[in-house]
Amino acid sequence: MQLNPKLSLYSSLANFGLLKKSYTAKIMFVAFLGTHVPLLTLLVSFVTSNSYSLEMAVRVLVIALLATLAGTAATLYGLRHLLAPVILTSTALQDYLSNKTLPELPTGFADEAGTLMADTSQTLHKLDELIHYITNYDELTGLPNRDLFRDRLHQISQPQGNQRLVAVLLLGIDDFTGMSHALDREISNLLLRAVAQRLTTCVNQTDILAHLSGDEFAIAQTDILSFENVIKLSQLLLSTLAKPFFLEGNQIHITASIGITINDLDDPNGVDQLLQQAHMALYQAKHQGRSQYQFYSPEINAQLQERLALENELRGALERGEMLVYYQPLVDLHSTEVVAVEALVRWQHPTQGLVSPAKFIAIAEANGLIVPIGEWVLRTASAQSRAWQLAGLPPIRMSVNLSARQFEEPNLVDIVSQILQETGLEASSLELEVTESFLMGDVQRSVKILKQLRELGISLALDDFGTGYSSLNYLKRFPVNMLKIDQSFVQDVTSNRDSAAVTNAIIALAKSLRLNITAEGIETQEQLEYLQRRGCHEGQGFYFSRPVPPDRITQMLKKSSQQMESMAA
Repeated sequence: MQLNPKLSLYSSLANFGLLKKSYTAKIMFVAFLGTHVPLLTLLVSFVTSNSYSLEMAVRVLVIALLATLAGTAATLYGLRHLLAPVILTSTALQDYLSNKTLPELPTGFADEAGTLMADTSQTLHKLDELIHYITNYDELTGLPNRDLFRDRLHQISQPQGNQRLVAVLLLGIDDFTGMSHALDREISNLLLRAVAQRLTTCVNQTDILAHLSGDEFAIAQTDILSFENVIKLSQLLLSTLAKPFFLEGNQIHITASIGITINDLDDPNGVDQLLQQAHMALYQAKHQGRSQYQFYSPEINAQLQERLALENELRGALERGEMLVYYQPLVDLHSTEVVAVEALVRWQHPTQGLVSPAKFIAIAEANGLIVPIGEWVLRTASAQSRAWQLAGLPPIRMSVNLSARQFEEPNLVDIVSQILQETGLEASSLELEVTESFLMGDVQRSVKILKQLRELGISLALDDFGTGYSSLNYLKRFPVNMLKIDQSFVQDVTSNRDSAAVTNAIIALAKSLRLNITAEGIETQEQLEYLQRRGCHEGQGFYFSRPVPPDRITQMLKKSSQQMESMAA
């Protein structure tokens, strides 16, 4: 790099050993030369002149030297002190770089040196504030980050003369991973900022609110008066986030789950322990469903360990042949004939036996294993359906669930088409079930994919209808054939007016749109008769049959075939 010409003298003096490391020495040297060269020249001229006697010349020379030394000393003393602003500024910069010590430089001087000190002090203070913010605050939301949250909790844990209880609430957005895949990155960031703003309105000034990572937020409540206050805060947080968000023209609905732990902070490791316990409680809350809160208990820790063990064993279960497909019949509610079956995956664990889908499906969704498992279920069910057809059994629809992760796969339509070709199953015999919640992430893409599947000749069913938020607005755009009423409404349809009203509304809506209707979770004769009176087309549930292995379905179909032949005869 070319040296600035204004630094040529400074650079030249820096080449001398005694002057290299001291700016003050450079100034003194130049001042010394500046004051002595003219004087020495005059003295030499005076001494070499013959106009004065030797005695007079010596006297003049001594007086001149003494005066020069005194003047030089005064000049150097003054220069040294005038250099103090530069030296103090340099020292302040070095102290900040080495020890992060903020300077105490004066700011009341108006000349160049005073401006240098004032600007340096102001710059270092602003830089320190910026570094503190970057280190301790989340850039996206502006909330304290994990480190600052831990530090503030640790400060609370310092001896106060009495035991202090603290509640740590860890809040996570339900299925945020799947939602973020469907939304643009900018919209996801806007959503997190909006969530942070809403949470801020729910907490007190004494509470500590932080954004830990991703979709996780933490709240610390100090000086708890009662557990009821913690519960009320949890309910307030969940209800506040359940209200729709309007971002860039998009209406977005979310739910959240909360893990809560309450403990004293006498333990030196209490901060880390509280966060760990809150994470365990959050996992349990998410496992129970959407919009739930759960307190920590030792049992949660045991369940988490079981979950981790299952996750490790689930990897490779498909390759080891441990996965099975069971089938649950769908019955025509008027003729009571089996018109379809729903394929449901099961895990035959080598030591635990059949593992409940409620335990491993969520794990597979979280780690992505649901994609290969779902493809295997689709291929297995299609092959089984074709085998029943070749055996001469009555034709039925094969209904297979698509997970949110499967629906996000860019080659989904190609995979479904390839499986139909491999198994020889007609597309009209296959029905794919999609859940309304993940369709709402990107409505335009969802409609496009559904239309492509319909073009193959496949039937489409909208599963768990009535549990989402926006399907009534978009239902006309979704090219589905079937609505499946969620079992949560069917289970108490005869005893709960609200459930009955929702069920009736869904049936009426489906009829107006000329869609078929399936009711899930039928368990009693009363539920069946109610749905029959309302004109529901199909139903499934334990009243008819639990999910069973394929040979049981084969027996049902053979029995149905024999009954039809007898009636025909």
